[in-house]
Amino acid sequence: MPALQLWGRKWLAATDDMVFPGLFEFVIRLIGLVLVSLVYCRYYASTWECARGGDLVRSYIVGMLALLTIVLLTLAVLINRSAQGSIMNTRARRHVPAVLVFKVLLIIPEVCWNVMGTMWAFSPDLVQCSPESFTKTVVEVMVLFDWVLFALTVFGLAVVFDPIGSLRRPPHLQNSEPLALESARHRRVAGMWVRRFRLIFCWVRRDEGCSEAFQQVAALLSALFRSTDLVPSDVLAGSVLLRVKQKRETRERRRLDLLGESPSPKRTIDLRELFVDAPAWMCLERGRHFLRLSMSAYGWPFVMYQYCATGIFRMVPHMTCCACFRAKTTLVMEDNCCLCNLAGVRYLSQVPPHDILFASFRNHLFELPFCVIADHKTANIVVAVRGSFSIRDIFTDLTANAEKFNVAGAPPDTMAHKGMLLGAQYIKKRLDDVGILERAFNLYPNYGLILTGHSLGAGLAVLLAMILKPKYPDMKVYAFATPAGLLSREAARYTESFVFTIGVGDDFVMRLSVDSIENLRTQILEVLEACRLPKYRIILNGCGYALFGVPSRDLESTWRKSQVVTSTPRPRAHNSDCSLLAKDIKDRRFSRTRLFTAGRILHVTHRKKSKADRKAGRGGPTYEMRWAQAEDFTELKIEPRMLLDHLPENVYKTIDTVLNEQVKEIGGPILTYRRGLIREV
Repeated sequence: MPALQLWGRKWLAATDDMVFPGLFEFVIRLIGLVLVSLVYCRYYASTWECARGGDLVRSYIVGMLALLTIVLLTLAVLINRSAQGSIMNTRARRHVPAVLVFKVLLIIPEVCWNVMGTMWAFSPDLVQCSPESFTKTVVEVMVLFDWVLFALTVFGLAVVFDPIGSLRRPPHLQNSEPLALESARHRRVAGMWVRRFRLIFCWVRRDEGCSEAFQQVAALLSALFRSTDLVPSDVLAGSVLLRVKQKRETRERRRLDLLGESPSPKRTIDLRELFVDAPAWMCLERGRHFLRLSMSAYGWPFVMYQYCATGIFRMVPHMTCCACFRAKTTLVMEDNCCLCNLAGVRYLSQVPPHDILFASFRNHLFELPFCVIADHKTANIVVAVRGSFSIRDIFTDLTANAEKFNVAGAPPDTMAHKGMLLGAQYIKKRLDDVGILERAFNLYPNYGLILTGHSLGAGLAVLLAMILKPKYPDMKVYAFATPAGLLSREAARYTESFVFTIGVGDDFVMRLSVDSIENLRTQILEVLEACRLPKYRIILNGCGYALFGVPSRDLESTWRKSQVVTSTPRPRAHNSDCSLLAKDIKDRRFSRTRLFTAGRILHVTHRKKSKADRKAGRGGPTYEMRWAQAEDFTELKIEPRMLLDHLPENVYKTIDTVLNEQVKEIGGPILTYRRGLIREV
């Protein structure tokens, strides 16, 4: 950072990005120099005896020795200069562009000499020499590898090429104001992303509403990092630095807790203490049960993901051969001829076939699979919505602008995540078209209604519940790893009476929203400015952190002494155009409304144990819990388990471990099911 400027344009690389590519090429070129030197020593004198082409062979050997020597010296200078200074200290690397231009120009003579080597190695009519086996092998390998290296160079240039990186202003914008120029650039970047989406995700173009989704996601991506002068490696280095910063803040918070100067949120390991004021339907045992049903909505791909080798054999007993031509006990929409998705639902849920009342596996933009199950264990009709599992689902996630949500009972001016709102409206329409809920309650008139889902499915379940609540006032929602950017704050408070949200550890989706991504961008810029280390050191340290954790010495030595990195929230701009195109990148805001996660949130985290307890295998329960607020999940954290804690099987394993440890460590009670009733054991 900033981006490399070369040949009148900016590139998606910086002057400090040449260390690792340069080292890779240096090693390869050094091996080539050694091999060509051996060829010179062993074969050069014999070239005078060639019947034809001896001059070409000698020119190739001597020329390659000279070229490789020049290339190695150039690479050594390039690596040395690129490794100088911190990320923001570009003056220390001011000679890198000139060295890089010289290195690129060396490609011309290299291509010429490689053509000569190709003629020697693969054209016996032009060159009639009889080289020894070693020499012949070395020349062939050198020629082939050089062509591969040239192809990689062209590919690398294509990767770092910025289509709109030209430093020249278009003629019609020569005299424009900075704000107008930035607005025009924003439109160009958004248009470029739309074209990329249409080309890469061509199969999505058939879906209704894909154009709007492409434009919304393109506008978001353009607003986030355009004109920030950040390149991909800066984002990677910034993520590593954020991990160090957050580790430092955590250590400082623990120190203040020990001194009693900072109140920490109340956590407990006892479920009896935790749920003493909670309604009866909010219990962890029920949460585990409904999480299993929500996982079943993922169908056969989730079975194969969990059991790569044996998944197909687990589902075979639940499949229906030639189901397209046979009567079905379950109303199924858009499954394959063997009903593989339905087989996955049956295996994962362990529900008898006749209790799966309806299943839709249609997966288009804003249209997610879901199933309706008669759950006799809890005497409920359960609607389980699948989470993100395809490219279409990702576009649904990223259509994240706030949309007006008018529904009976909700607070006025309620705003919701647009993509999820469209998905919830689709499920409502499909339920009404089939009339499955009315039929289910005709069969089981005394049953209640439960909506459940994981990740994106949890967000849709919450919004669908708000739509259905006027008709089913006693309905409840069990949501797992609900995305943060779902509802405006008052609407999120409104859902606390009927939505039970469970989150685990450092789950990044529970902190993922447009607002948190914009804050992450700001934090990356701040830590890059405060860092005193060169980028290659940061990336190497990041590899070490991933393997061995962040050492205490790096928590202080990473930063400049004159700069202290702290988390300071920035004011929000209310005017969308001005906030989007503000001159200060750190003040730019794509979203006008901050959205939060929904429901009453139970946050389960790993309980820190001492080293002695870990070695001895003691120390009490593995997890601790607390009732969290939606505001606790407004900041993205870079943590080792940020992805693992989101996966549904890990959420299920965590809940199961907590419940089992209650019996072992606390001595109960926990809740279980028998004949549709809840009892204590």
